Amino acid sequence: MDLNLNGRRALVTGSSAGLGEATAKLLAAEGAAVVVHGRDKDRTEKVAQDIRNAGGTATTVLGDLADDEAAAQVARAATADGPIDILVNNAGFYRHLSWAEAAPDEWRDTYNVNVVSGVRMIQHLVPAMRERGWGRVITIGGGLASQPMNTHPQYNATLAARHNLAVSLARDLKGTGVTSNVVSPGAILVEATKDLVTEIGPARGWGNTWEEIQPNAVNALIPNDQERFGDPDEIAGAVAYLCSDYAQYISGATIRVDGGLIRSAF
Repeated sequence: MDLNLNGRRALVTGSSAGLGEATAKLLAAEGAAVVVHGRDKDRTEKVAQDIRNAGGTATTVLGDLADDEAAAQVARAATADGPIDILVNNAGFYRHLSWAEAAPDEWRDTYNVNVVSGVRMIQHLVPAMRERGWGRVITIGGGLASQPMNTHPQYNATLAARHNLAVSLARDLKGTGVTSNVVSPGAILVEATKDLVTEIGPARGWGNTWEEIQPNAVNALIPNDQERFGDPDEIAGAVAYLCSDYAQYISGATIRVDGGLIRSAF
């Protein structure tokens, strides 16, 4: 299927690793000119070079989206070669904290990074999409928005906010040709996921090696119809579809990519 992304320009925030990297590479493979964003110069440039080596088009922008002026500079740099047609708000972070450990400052910082940073990019880039009558805003959310864990509550809450703001934006974009949707991953096997599961696995009796821990973690934490963790490329595929002309009639939606998650058992 040709997603008809040739001639489109996409900014994927937080794309120097993980889900963002997979998404940037797939959008480029589908013909979009991709702006790879990160804070680490070497990692960000490596992703862009990988795209160019594969025959795609990629540039880089560096900056901390949690800061107003730095976010504005990222937006200016991202549009230096032309307007952005596709904004993938992927950047975010979490710390594995208990309720007792998640102090108010941690809540404020997490909200600023995971929610307000995305709002900054929306406010910088979406008005021009509206004027042109075409655009895509994809927010990377997560199943913890509706099935939160008992740990890192500050992170769970920001996912719920990300889902909510994406739908609100879709309502505001009514009739403009610009859509706003959420891709909601389940447990995707990126480095942070593996680190978390490996950390808590021995104490929960899942084993001591990754080979022992992985199947037990899936069964205990994320029982799903596919009986496994997801792959970053599976998230990227959902994003790419929502960016295409085939998805013009989809807005304000949440696309779950979680293997058919049955329940949350934290």
